[in-house]
Amino acid sequence: MMALSCKDGKGAILDNGKYVRYTPEQVEALERLYHECPKPSSIRRQQLIRECPILSNIEPKQIKVWFQNRRCREKQRKEASRLQSVNRKLTAMNKLLMEENDRLQKQVSHLVYENGCFRQHTQNATLATKDTSCESVVTSGQHHLTPQHPPRDASPAGLLSIAEETLTEFLSKATGTAVEWVQMPGMKPGPDSIGIVAISHGCTGVAARACGLVGLEPTRVAEILKDRPTWFRECRTVDVLDVLPTANGGTIELLYMQLYAPTTLATARDFWLLRYTSVTEDGSLVVCERSLSNTQNGPSIPPVPNFVRAEMLPSGYLIRPCEGGGSIIHIVDHMNLEAWSVPEVLRPLYESSTVLAQKTTMMALRQLRQIAQEVSQSSTPNWGRRPAALRALSQRLSRGFNEAVNGFTDEGWSLMGTDGMDDVTILVNSSPEKLMGLNLSFSNGYPSVNTSVMCAKASMLLQNVPPALLLRFLREHRSEWADNNVDAYSAAAIKLGPCSLPGSRAGNFGGQIILPLAHTIEHEELLEVIKLEGVSHCPEDALMARDMFLLQLCSGMDENAVGMCSELVFAPIDASFADDAPLLPSGFRIIPLDFCKVRSSLNASSPSRTLDLASALEVRGPGNKTSGDRSVSSGNARSVMTIAFEFAFESHMQESVAAMARQYVHSIISSVQRVASALSPSHLNPNGGIQAPLGTPEAHTLARWISHSYRCYLGVELLKVPGEGSESILKSLWHQSDAILCCSLKALPVFTFSNQAGLDMLETTLVALQDIGLEKILDEHGRKSLCSEFPQIMQQGFACLQGGICVSSMGRPVSYERAVAWKVLNEEDNAHCICFMFVNWSFV
Repeated sequence: MMALSCKDGKGAILDNGKYVRYTPEQVEALERLYHECPKPSSIRRQQLIRECPILSNIEPKQIKVWFQNRRCREKQRKEASRLQSVNRKLTAMNKLLMEENDRLQKQVSHLVYENGCFRQHTQNATLATKDTSCESVVTSGQHHLTPQHPPRDASPAGLLSIAEETLTEFLSKATGTAVEWVQMPGMKPGPDSIGIVAISHGCTGVAARACGLVGLEPTRVAEILKDRPTWFRECRTVDVLDVLPTANGGTIELLYMQLYAPTTLATARDFWLLRYTSVTEDGSLVVCERSLSNTQNGPSIPPVPNFVRAEMLPSGYLIRPCEGGGSIIHIVDHMNLEAWSVPEVLRPLYESSTVLAQKTTMMALRQLRQIAQEVSQSSTPNWGRRPAALRALSQRLSRGFNEAVNGFTDEGWSLMGTDGMDDVTILVNSSPEKLMGLNLSFSNGYPSVNTSVMCAKASMLLQNVPPALLLRFLREHRSEWADNNVDAYSAAAIKLGPCSLPGSRAGNFGGQIILPLAHTIEHEELLEVIKLEGVSHCPEDALMARDMFLLQLCSGMDENAVGMCSELVFAPIDASFADDAPLLPSGFRIIPLDFCKVRSSLNASSPSRTLDLASALEVRGPGNKTSGDRSVSSGNARSVMTIAFEFAFESHMQESVAAMARQYVHSIISSVQRVASALSPSHLNPNGGIQAPLGTPEAHTLARWISHSYRCYLGVELLKVPGEGSESILKSLWHQSDAILCCSLKALPVFTFSNQAGLDMLETTLVALQDIGLEKILDEHGRKSLCSEFPQIMQQGFACLQGGICVSSMGRPVSYERAVAWKVLNEEDNAHCICFMFVNWSFV
C-alpha cells in the first residue's frame, strides 16, 4: 500500500497508485474552487496549489483528475434531474391522456345513443303517413317559437345560484362531453409539447380547450391566470367591481373586462362577468366565469360607447395539484364575439375557434410555462429580475400599439378633421401623460416628450401572402420601407441622446446591431434592440447624424402556426433605457383571415416561392412595378394588415406633422404592396411542383456554372439531376440537402445566392441574404481557416475545410461536419464567385 501524506495528517491518501482519498478540508477547498472555475487550465491549477496550502502536497495531475470527475458527477446529476423531470411530465401526460380517452369513450357512447334515437325517430316518421292539418299548423308554429327566459335574480343568493350553475357547466366542458372537441391542427401531445389543445365543433360561439402540466403550485397558477392583462395582449383592462364571499370558502367576483380590437376595421369588445373561485372535494382549484346578462335586482353595466358587448359562456380553469410538484391545468375558453358587428371580410376572426385557441387559450399556457421556467432558473447567477422586467417592456410595447390602433377617447385621442376620402386616419392626443408608459419628467429634468402625440393608422387587405414571411421581410429589410428622416424625427422628439446600453452584448445583423433581450418558450416572440447608425433629421448636415436605437418586438414568425397573428412593433428608446422610459410604439400587425388556405399555400412549395421572390425584386428598376398589377383569384388566402405610427410633436406643428405622417404611411403602404406582390406564391403549381421556367435566366445559368465548376475541380458530380437542361439543374440544386451558398469576390465578401438549405441554415431569405457578409457567419476558427485556404481556392480551384461552428442571421449557432469551397467559372472561364457547401449542418 502506498500512502501520500502531509503534516498533521491532512494530506491526501493514494491507494495502490489509483485512488486518492481527500480529507474533508481538501474536498471543501476543491469544491469552493470548482464553483469559481469548473474547468481550470493547467496554469490555473498550479496557481490554485500555490494559493491554497492545504492542496500543496497533491500532484497537479490528481487535481486535474478530481476536476474531471467533479464535472462528470455534475453532468450526471443534471441528467438525472432532467430524466426525473421528463418522467414526471410523462406520468402527468399519461394521466391527461387517460382522462381524455375516458371523455372520448363517453362522447362515443353519447353519439351512439343519439344515433339510435335518430334512427328510431326516422322510422316512426316513416310509419306516420297521415297527419291532420290542425296538428301540422300547431307543430309548425312550435318550431318558430323563441324561448324567452325570465330575468335572472342578481341578488347575493341569485348570484350564488348562477355561480354554482356556471361551475357545473364549466366542468362538463373541461372534463365531460358538453362540447364536442376535436384536436387542433398541428398540435401533437408529448412531454415537450405545450399540452393537449382542442377546438369546438358545432357549438354556439367559438370554444377552445387545453390541458397541460406546469411547474407551479395551483394557487400561483390561479393568481397568474386571473391577472388576464399580463398575458392576454388583447385584454385592455379587468376591473373587479364587487367581491362576495361564499359559505364554502369560495369567492364571487363581478368583473368588467375590455378587449382591444385587433384592427382599425373592427370595434372593441367588452364583457360584464361573474367569476367564481372555489375548491372541489378532491382538492382541485376551480376558477370559472360567465357573462351576466338579463339580470335584475343587482348591479349591472350599461352599454359603453365604442364597445360591442360580447358574451362569455361558462369558461375557466380547473387546476389540480400534481404529484411531485406542479399542477395539471384544464383551460376552457367559450365566447360569442358577436361577429355580426364586423365587416364580412373580418368575420373569420370572430367565428374561428382556432383563432381563439391561438391568442387566448394557448397564450395562457405559454405564460405559465414561461414563468415556471423563470422560477426554476432564478438561482442562476445574474438572472435577477431580468425576465419580469423584459416581459413588462414587451407588454408596454404591445399595449401602446393596441391603444394607438383603437384610439379610445378616454385616453385622450380625438379624430383630426378629414374629408372621409383618405384611407389613412389621423388621431391626436393632447394629453400624452395618459398614455401607457409616458413620464414627462424623465430625462434630467427636461421633458421627454413634446406636448402632443399624433397617430397615423390604416388597414389594408393582402391577397395570398404568408403573414410570417412578410413580417420577416419587414424586420430584416427596414430600408425597404422606412425613412431615415422620419426615424430621426421620432428620435429627436423624445430627446434621444448618444446611447450606451449598460451590461448588453450586441451582435451584428444586416448592417444593424441587434441586442436580443428575450425569447418566449415555444412561441416566436423576440424582444430586441435595433441600432440604426448615423441617422439625422438634417440630411444636409452629416455632422449632426448620430446613432438611433429602437426597442422592437417581433411575434408570429412561425409559418406553420395556424391562425397566428404576426406583429412587428417598435419604439425609439431614450439613452438611459430605464424601466419608466417613454415609449411611443409604432408598427405592423398582419392577421390571416383564411388560415386553412394560407397553410395549404405554404405547404405547396416554399422553395420556389422564395426563389421567385428574389427574381421579382431583383429585376425591378427605379420606377418599375413588379407583379403588383396581376389579378388574384378570390380563392386565394387573405390577410389584413394594420399599420399604426405615432409621432410626438409641438402643438403649433400639428398641420405639418399630420401631412408628414399621412404621406409617410401612404409610402409604407405602397412599399408593403410591392413587397407583398413579390412574396405572393400565386405563381406556384397547384400540385406543389415548380412551374417552368423557375426564376430568372441568370439563376439557371448560375446553377449550371456551379455544377460544372464543381465537376471540373473535384472530379465528381455535385447533383443528381433527374432530367436534362438548366431547369433540372436549378431544381436539384435548390433541393440539395447540404447548404450551398455563393459569395462575391470582393474585399468584404457578401452572399449572392443560396439554395433552400442555405436559407434555412442562415434563417433568412434570398433578398435578405445579400445583406449578410461571409465574415459575419463564421467564428474565429472558421475565419482563420478560410484565410489560410483562400490562396489555394484561387490557385487550385477548391479547398476542403474542417467542420466548425457558424452563426445564423438570428444569432443561433450552427454546426457543420465539413465544408467545401470552390471557384465558380463563367462561360469565359473567368472567376465569377466562390461557392461554399456546408455538409451535415444542424442547429446547436
